[in-house]
Amino acid sequence: MVVGFNHNVMYKGEVFHVQTEDSGIANPHIITLIYREGTIVASRKTSYADIIKVDHLERVVEELMKEQHKGMLRRLKNGEFDARAFPPTTPPAAQPAPKPAAAPAVQPKLHPKPQEKPSSLDEVILDFLMTDDK
Repeated sequence: MVVGFNHNVMYKGEVFHVQTEDSGIANPHIITLIYREGTIVASRKTSYADIIKVDHLERVVEELMKEQHKGMLRRLKNGEFDARAFPPTTPPAAQPAPKPAAAPAVQPKLHPKPQEKPSSLDEVILDFLMTDDK
């Protein structure tokens, strides 16, 4: 009888523990839990009470466990649990309503410092993408 499966997987620079267990014939269900830093971020529970009398139950339950375990791993890697796994650390600040725009003032033309060259839009976007924490 397979008691369960346990895997540690790296996702977005963090270690997640994925655990799948069979509760046994007395409580016929399979449960998979995904942990990040000891906190459950996702779970799935499947009953197999309707097939308890099937031939080779242990083999059937083992296959169900494997499929559920792999399915939860796929869902993790597809980003399905990101909102719970990576909650915002601080709530976004309330933004006041924007004021109507006034007529644009004439701005003096700024020249880059001699050691700097102006950044192209592509360079600005590339810099943003390279520093974005995902």
